[in-house]
Amino acid sequence: MSLPSPHLTTPPPAIYSFSMPAISMPKGALAMLILRVLRSGPLHGYAIAQRIRQLSGDVLDAEEGSLYPALQRILIEGWVASQWGTSESGRRVRFYRLTPAGVKQLKRELDDYEQATAAIQAILRLA
Repeated sequence: MSLPSPHLTTPPPAIYSFSMPAISMPKGALAMLILRVLRSGPLHGYAIAQRIRQLSGDVLDAEEGSLYPALQRILIEGWVASQWGTSESGRRVRFYRLTPAGVKQLKRELDDYEQATAAIQAILRLA
């Protein structure tokens, strides 16, 4: 049995074909993004993270250390409900779905976001 060469400490680049997010998630945006993604239908946590990453063009990453605490918080707030089920890969996972209270909260957050964005754009144009 031969040992691997000490000069090969990392796998070939083909193994690392994914791209890393360009920026970190803006503070306060994760709950809004989770609610918005769930507006399309129930998803489990990993699928939520993948959808956020995909829709952002690999710019935003909902990391596990932030995603699950955020899901727990919005679950406690009553903005989502959850149910155990089986993922596409056969694993037992928790599916989250938007509640009527979550729909209202999403509207509030989107309105606040649009107002803040318009104010920031005004400052950038006028300053």
